[in-house]
Amino acid sequence: MSTFFKSEAGRAAVLSLYDQKLQDLDVDYQAQTVRTQFGETHLLVTGPADGPPLMIVHGSNGCAPIALETYPNLAKKYRVYAVDVLAQPNKSHGDRLSMADLSYGQWMNELLIKLELESLTLAGFSFGGLIILKTLAFDESRIKAAYLAAPAYIVNGNPLKLLWKVFIPMKRYQRTAHAKHVSRFLKELFTDEDPFALKFLSQVFLHFEMDFTPVPVISKTEAGRIRTPVTLFAAKQDLMFPGGKMIKRAQKLFPSLRQVVLFEDSKHVQARVHNDQIEALILEA
Repeated sequence: MSTFFKSEAGRAAVLSLYDQKLQDLDVDYQAQTVRTQFGETHLLVTGPADGPPLMIVHGSNGCAPIALETYPNLAKKYRVYAVDVLAQPNKSHGDRLSMADLSYGQWMNELLIKLELESLTLAGFSFGGLIILKTLAFDESRIKAAYLAAPAYIVNGNPLKLLWKVFIPMKRYQRTAHAKHVSRFLKELFTDEDPFALKFLSQVFLHFEMDFTPVPVISKTEAGRIRTPVTLFAAKQDLMFPGGKMIKRAQKLFPSLRQVVLFEDSKHVQARVHNDQIEALILEA
């Protein structure tokens, strides 16, 4: 099994924060591990056992407890499966899949088959949105609806802005370990201050081999084949995946686009008030 932690001590530091966040959430959950051809996938399962199934897919450099914190109210109605994405700083162990093909969709569909999930709602943020779109493109037969928040794979932001405002502060932190550089990174991407993100990413940036592969965008042909109802939440001030640009392209690409919401005052990572709106729409379905 592949691991992308640079050391066992680094892995322990990151997973200690994982466990701390999960404990702070104070939710009843079951931990589950599913073997797939791509590696062992770890999930946190919560909510009523007889509730309709919903899977949350976290963003890049994230983990399942962060996803549960982002959408805490979904477990009131749904049986929620918060997945630890492979090759991210979490408790799954497996390969780093290619974003250039449908490997992520194949992995997710294998996972759903082994979990015996059907008529599933998918909700994902950022990189999680890419995974959901890859899932729909590979085989959408088990999916009832998809909710994408600031997803990757539809448009990309200005690379020079991302270089100066996001990539360089991260690299400076890796060289100096001065927290001010992580704070600068977070200020560009997070709408609200997030003390846990500061602690978690400070460890991830030092101890985890991140993926800097350029993010592709979905083709018109691939998007045109998707029939699952898609709801899109975009952020106008998003440096990574600009909201206005995203909505304009999505409306041309997706025949199954059911609804779009543009958060005017949001950066890439939405504020609590925006996540509440996302939850409300999912719970109304």
